[in-house]
Amino acid sequence: MESLEPMMPTDYLTLTPQPSTTAQLLATEARRRGMPVRTLPKPAPTDGRPGAHYFGGPKLAARIRDALGIALLEPADDWLTTLPYAYVRRRITSSTLAEAGRLPGRTFVKPPSDKSFPAAVYEDGTHLARTCPDLSPKTLVQVSDVVTWKREFRLYILDGECRTGSQCATFGRLDAAPLSGHPDEAAVLDFARTVLSTHAHTLPSAVVLDVGLLADGWAVVEANLPWFTNCYAASPDRALDVVLRAAGPRTRLTARDTPFCRHLTRPTP
Repeated sequence: MESLEPMMPTDYLTLTPQPSTTAQLLATEARRRGMPVRTLPKPAPTDGRPGAHYFGGPKLAARIRDALGIALLEPADDWLTTLPYAYVRRRITSSTLAEAGRLPGRTFVKPPSDKSFPAAVYEDGTHLARTCPDLSPKTLVQVSDVVTWKREFRLYILDGECRTGSQCATFGRLDAAPLSGHPDEAAVLDFARTVLSTHAHTLPSAVVLDVGLLADGWAVVEANLPWFTNCYAASPDRALDVVLRAAGPRTRLTARDTPFCRHLTRPTP
């Protein structure tokens, strides 16, 4: 499998001022390819050189995306709720923070993709409200049954194929291990291929897909932003291919990915 996403001489990788292990790994791989790596200054720039790719958080991305001319690919907020039950094995609904705040008992609540509050099991709605008092009551959330993931895996998907992956956790605790050579490798890849065979077109061409093992089989955990995820024990080289496509120059944005670039397809609230 070809491991390198095509690169132009003007391309460079832009990182946020706040360091992270994944950012450092991606930067090392970018430099190995001959791609310059630039750390954004404080305050963020008002203009930028063409050829920027980005890795960092959504809040900073919202401030600098126009200056850098980048297109940020994102899965739809309600993507999980569109999947058949056989792919998720739990009830999942889209809601608002206000509605979730009225939940009477234990429920798993998460932001769709932006990490604006901790994804966790909340004992009730009041507990959730205390956790994120500064967010708008209209903030979109996903609500689902509480389940126990035996093992969770992160897969970097490019053009409908898994480029690299990593085990993330066992029974909810961090437990990173490469997917390559893992006892579950074949089962994970087979399940991912099954999901992508019918739903790849509902995701950006570059996306992170998290899957996991429940007591009754494999299920999709969520879809994530490649430009704001921990690669754990995945190959940084292969992960970088996905990041470069997911947050790169707008001039290279394809018709296939335009619907997944929400800041270009509809006004920012």
